Amino acid sequence: MGLNESDLIKEPACQTNSFSNYLWSDPPDENKWADCVHCGMCLESCPTYEITGQEQHSPRGRVHLIKSVAEGKLEVNEHFMDPVFACLDCRACTTACPADVDVGGLIEEARGQIRQAMPLKGWKKAVSHLFLHSLFPHHNRLYTLGNVLKLYQKSGMQTFVRKTGLINIIPQHLAEMEAIMPEVKKPVRKKYKHEKVIKAKGETKSTVAFLTGCVMDVMFSEINEATINVLTRNGNDVMIPQNQTCCGALHVHAGDREMGRKLAKQNIEAFQHAEKVIVNSAGCGCMLKEYPELFREDPVWRQKAETFSKKVEDISKYLYDTGYKRPIAEIKARVVYHDACHLAHGQGIRDEPRSLLLDIPGVEMVEMANADRCCGSAGIYNITNPEMAKEVLDSKMKNVPKEAEMIVMGNPGCMLQMAMGVQKNGRNQKIVHTVQLLDWAYQKEDRLKEGEECL
Repeated sequence: MGLNESDLIKEPACQTNSFSNYLWSDPPDENKWADCVHCGMCLESCPTYEITGQEQHSPRGRVHLIKSVAEGKLEVNEHFMDPVFACLDCRACTTACPADVDVGGLIEEARGQIRQAMPLKGWKKAVSHLFLHSLFPHHNRLYTLGNVLKLYQKSGMQTFVRKTGLINIIPQHLAEMEAIMPEVKKPVRKKYKHEKVIKAKGETKSTVAFLTGCVMDVMFSEINEATINVLTRNGNDVMIPQNQTCCGALHVHAGDREMGRKLAKQNIEAFQHAEKVIVNSAGCGCMLKEYPELFREDPVWRQKAETFSKKVEDISKYLYDTGYKRPIAEIKARVVYHDACHLAHGQGIRDEPRSLLLDIPGVEMVEMANADRCCGSAGIYNITNPEMAKEVLDSKMKNVPKEAEMIVMGNPGCMLQMAMGVQKNGRNQKIVHTVQLLDWAYQKEDRLKEGEECL
């Protein structure tokens, strides 16, 4: 399935009722706000409300605004757009809500209406189109970008740019991100391009398909490699469908729901024969599970999306549920676990990754207050809302125990954001993905066995 620009035709204009100021199809779902009684239980859970103290930047305030537009009391304008796009979409409010009001779903649907009523213009439109349409959905273009970044890192250019101060010509928040950019390596999707199945090590217990992601496979390919190693180590044959694409999370967060649907259709078809779809990125996994929400008005594709979403599983939960080999080798490390929002709040996965970590001999877990508090990454929020993201990160870092040697998590965006927090606070803590630590234990175990054989 291609990604031709001609396919991205906007939905025809329509109104949900005679009063609504949502003039396009796929408006915010009334069922999502119907149970909100504005009790305020969500307030303390919201990072933006904590920082601003303003009602419109609280979950119940945003729900009220979204509802007011539907009732014709407010227009879709700048005053409505600001609080809706200032939301981190971290889902902590839904966890806190006694009625489980899906504020995140409402926010994303409202953004879709805003972007159709108030399209981006000028350089903002150009930049958005470049990344969301021309880059992320096309893996070959991402590989080219990865090669450029690799050249930048390996040629000495990166060192030159930093030492001469040239890095200071870009905005400070982008310079900070460049400073913690991980080493770019070969994408696993490219590495295993000609292998239909990566065979399990030992007896095959099951066959799974693996979502490699877009940015994930370029910037964090070593985590993808670790995921494959851990899966095969635990009796799984691994398939990497080559026609998979970007999950669409960044598009949906940005209000581009039509492109989100386009990418969702491609992934649903790419993984249609898979029994399980394994994901190692919390944001991607949450998006895949929420594909049915994109097709509320399309019963045929909604059914396909529901079938697909039931297959999706985070790597930590899959290992926990199916059983995994407890490592024998010791990894001596004092670690603290950060709950990625879209893993803890979005998917309800909290205990499983902690269990994996505690099963590694030598790992000591240090407790962190508000471990499930957002770090400020939120997709590309730290790029589009750098000031708010900085304050959220500063608040998060106050809770990270200084005695921890590693900060472990299950989402690449969080890893970059927390790496900035570590650097800005002058710490030397290592940022690690949950599956990496498990893979390191397995690798050490293999080295020890090889040493015994040599003896």
